[in-house]
Amino acid sequence: MDISVAEAQARLRELVERVTAGEEIVLMLDGKPAARLAPAQAAEGDLEERRRKLLDLSAEMASRAVPGPDAAHASNFLFDEFGLPG
Repeated sequence: MDISVAEAQARLRELVERVTAGEEIVLMLDGKPAARLAPAQAAEGDLEERRRKLLDLSAEMASRAVPGPDAAHASNFLFDEFGLPG
């Protein structure tokens, strides 16, 4: 459901009840979507789901990492055999 901010102010209690029942409410400001009302419990669950996905992705990317040169040789590709920038 899309509703203007002005109308939402007058119907806030009704909108909160509808959101807790599972309906999505989008607040419109000057005819454009400005905010979305969501149940508080769903927001916390979403946060936990995002955190889990981020940790999974981080672990996956770490397993794909290709080791670079060690510190003693890290700058070898930057300079030529005469020590000048290559």
